[in-house]
Amino acid sequence: MTARRLPLLIAVAVIAADQLTKWWAVSTLPGDPIEVIPGVLYLRHVTNAGAAFGLLPGAGSFIALGAIAASVLILMMAHRLPGRLEAVAMGLVLGGALGNLGDRFFRGPGLLDGRVVDFVDFEYFPAFNLADSAITVGAILAVLAAFVLSPGSRAGEEGGGDADPPS
Repeated sequence: MTARRLPLLIAVAVIAADQLTKWWAVSTLPGDPIEVIPGVLYLRHVTNAGAAFGLLPGAGSFIALGAIAASVLILMMAHRLPGRLEAVAMGLVLGGALGNLGDRFFRGPGLLDGRVVDFVDFEYFPAFNLADSAITVGAILAVLAAFVLSPGSRAGEEGGGDADPPS
């Protein structure tokens, strides 16, 4: 599989899983929440007009524009990603951004003002969804790829031999 296709395939999988789980949450959880781990984890249908994890409430249109910009940037650089880890990271971020962007487009009265469906609810943490999780994991992988697994430290990958040969 080419490095260009990997982020796109991951993004499509994330969007599909995200939208399916949101459809399930909307159709199954409008009443009482499902207690998964008593006192800790619930499946509860809530909506969010802000950013991931309940941040920036009411800034949905602004966040949607940021998601569009980030998605375009990822699509433009997909063919330049240096390795598989970066491709996975960007695919997760792209899929999560587009999954939540779909809610902004289709779950509100106007353009970009829809509310995102959240349903994973840890008792003492804001509710979130699969798209939020994909964005978070993708961002962590991108940071790891950029700062922990720098090109000089990758064994067996192209560009991994930047050290000077012994004299």
